[in-house]
Amino acid sequence: MSPISARELAVASATAVTAVGSVVGVASNSAAQPGAAQATITGTTLLADIPAGHQVQVQTASLARQADAQAVQADVNAKKDAEQAAREAAAKTAIAKQRAAIKAEQEKKAASSDASTLPVQSSYSVAQIQAMAAQMVPGGQFQCFSNIVNHESSWNMHAVNASSGAYGLFQALPASKYSSAGADWQTNPATQIKWGLNYMNSSYGSPCEAWTFWQANHWY
Repeated sequence: MSPISARELAVASATAVTAVGSVVGVASNSAAQPGAAQATITGTTLLADIPAGHQVQVQTASLARQADAQAVQADVNAKKDAEQAAREAAAKTAIAKQRAAIKAEQEKKAASSDASTLPVQSSYSVAQIQAMAAQMVPGGQFQCFSNIVNHESSWNMHAVNASSGAYGLFQALPASKYSSAGADWQTNPATQIKWGLNYMNSSYGSPCEAWTFWQANHWY
């Protein structure tokens, strides 16, 4: 028996499965006319036409090509999925950064409120000072800010520590530190609030981070 040629192997492996499937399909159709099977496979190389010693080789080659094609398609699909996931992740990151930038800008504007735009009185109640602070401190930071002022001065802008001389809402030492926020620091609580907020932001990053430090050390 002569070895099957490369061309015969290629042709046979490409058509064997189709031809065999056609024969089976015809055989299973009870209404098929006599000779239908013969007509279906005319001109097609059947697996039965291949020398017995090469049939397994042909079948294996055909299955291998199918597996290779499936692997290539799977790789293409995987790359498309990865690219889509990367685009979606980049879009989410961009949106998150944009929102963070907007929030930071809003907080910056709130923190930089000019104390001179708030009404000045000869005296202030605790409620009035707290309302003033609520206008100047970002909403998400106000409770932490308030906690510190409660512990330091109970919202008394003229509070003085008898031992150290620390003064005002934030017990600044020396008291003249408040002047960096305005010359009216002794009469305008808004000036002290502006100084205290700037101090917490510059020293700790935010009032809530300053409050976390205060809780651990009982000073800030």
